[in-house]
Amino acid sequence: MNAIMSRILPFKRTSFLRGLTTSSPPPPRTELPGTTPSHLSYIFIHTPQPPSQYPSKYSTPVQRALQVRATKWGGSVGFSWSPDQPAIPALPSESSIDSTTASPSSEQEYYLTAFSSRGRLVIPSVSTSNVEEVESRLREHAQPLPSAAHGHGVQPETSESQDVYIYVCTHGARDCRCGDTGGAVASALREQVSRIDGGRHIKVAEVGHVGGHKYAANVLIYPHGEWLGLVQPEDVPSIVDTVLAVPLRPLTADDAPLFPSHWRGRMGLSKGEQVDLFASYHSSTP
Repeated sequence: MNAIMSRILPFKRTSFLRGLTTSSPPPPRTELPGTTPSHLSYIFIHTPQPPSQYPSKYSTPVQRALQVRATKWGGSVGFSWSPDQPAIPALPSESSIDSTTASPSSEQEYYLTAFSSRGRLVIPSVSTSNVEEVESRLREHAQPLPSAAHGHGVQPETSESQDVYIYVCTHGARDCRCGDTGGAVASALREQVSRIDGGRHIKVAEVGHVGGHKYAANVLIYPHGEWLGLVQPEDVPSIVDTVLAVPLRPLTADDAPLFPSHWRGRMGLSKGEQVDLFASYHSSTP
C-alpha cells in the first residue's frame, strides 16, 4: 500500500501545483525592477530542438561544466533554439534530451553565442574536450570595459553585428505560463519581424528556463542586455519599434530602461543597482 501511495502522491502534488500556475493572477508590474539575476555575461548554448521539447529540468555535461566555471566570474549559461540559428545535430545518446541519462563522456558539440559589455561573441564548437579553453575565452570576453566600472564612464562601442537578438522563454515543461504566454509572444515577434524590410535585422529565438516563471512572458534583448517581464503579444510592436530606434550596443547604468513598464533589469548591474536605476528614472519622469 505504501509503495502504491508513494507513486500516486507525487503525481497529485505536481498536478495541483501546475494548476496553481494557470489560475494565479500575474504579479503587479511594480514588482519587476531588480528581478534580473546579476550577470556580466549571458551564454546561450544552441540546441537542435526547441524548449518545448526540453524536460522540466534540462542540463547537459557541457552546460554544467561551463556553468560551474562561469559562476565564479558572473556568467550565466542557458539554452536557446531558433529554426534560423546554427546548431549542431544531436548525437543519438543526446537525442532524447534526457538530462538524467546524458553521459559525462559524451562528445556532443554545441554552437555557442555569448553577450557581455563587449558585445557579442560566437564560438562555433564547444564540447567536454575543449570546455576549459572555451571558458577562458568567455571569461576574457566578460571583463568590463576599461574605465567603465559599474556601467559608468566609457560607453561601449557600437556592435560590429547589425543584429538585435530577442530571446523568449518558452520552456513549458518547467512552467506552463512560459509555454503558453511565451509561445504566443515568440510567434507574435516572428510575425512582426517578418514585416520589416531592410535596415537592422532582428533575430528571434526561444530559450529554456531563465528564472521568474510568474513574470512570463520573459523576454531578453541583446546586445542591449535588457530583461523584460509580463510581456503580452500586444506589446510586441512597441518592443520591435523601440529596439530599432536605439543605438545597437550594450546599455549601461547611464541609460534609462528601454521598456519601463516591463523592465526586470539589465546585464552588468547588481539587483540593487537595477532597483536604483529604475527608481532614478521613475523619479525624473513626470
